[in-house]
Amino acid sequence: MNKWKKYGFYFLLMGVFSDFLTPYVLGIFYPKLNQMTAVMSLFGDVGSPVRQAFLIWSVVAGMLYVLSLPAIYQTFKDISQPLACSTAFAIGAYGIGDCIFTGVFSVDTEQAQWTFSTWVHDIGSGIGYTGFLIFPLFLFLLYRKQGNPSQSRKYLWLWFISLFFAGIYGLTRIPQINDLPLLSQIGLWQRISFLFNYLPIVLFAVEQIKRNDVGT
Repeated sequence: MNKWKKYGFYFLLMGVFSDFLTPYVLGIFYPKLNQMTAVMSLFGDVGSPVRQAFLIWSVVAGMLYVLSLPAIYQTFKDISQPLACSTAFAIGAYGIGDCIFTGVFSVDTEQAQWTFSTWVHDIGSGIGYTGFLIFPLFLFLLYRKQGNPSQSRKYLWLWFISLFFAGIYGLTRIPQINDLPLLSQIGLWQRISFLFNYLPIVLFAVEQIKRNDVGT
């Protein structure tokens, strides 16, 4: 379990970078997709030339997140088992709901009505993104319980920042509002929002890798 705890954070870091790079790498092969106005899930649409690559990449990224869960739990279980489970669950929900489900249940914008695949994709993405969003909140609670005020404050601020950009991204999805010049760029705001969701995960993974390296 010690080796799993040590290498689990490498899986977490690889999951983040794999997930983050997806639209930019695949965008090279899909120049017709306007990344400023298109959400990332459209890479997996039935008409996309990079559909298969996107679906496989999403599943691989999700599996990397899932492989990190034992390490996350082991790191915090002695502080609070319920919070350790919640923190691991937040990453697991994103890895499964927003990555693996995206790869298995792709969207089809050519269908006038929701298909089963689109329904599962959207529900899974919603649950997954919620986990993605609240991850730094659980870190704030864990470090506060541990008596580490500097770490707890850092993740609280990171959570506030991610909530702010998630709120803007949410506004871009409202038809009555997203006609405004800046809010019409739904793809841009999705990517900015995700960037600030990735940031606390990357910082946490790097901190744990450094701590584990010092301990060996």
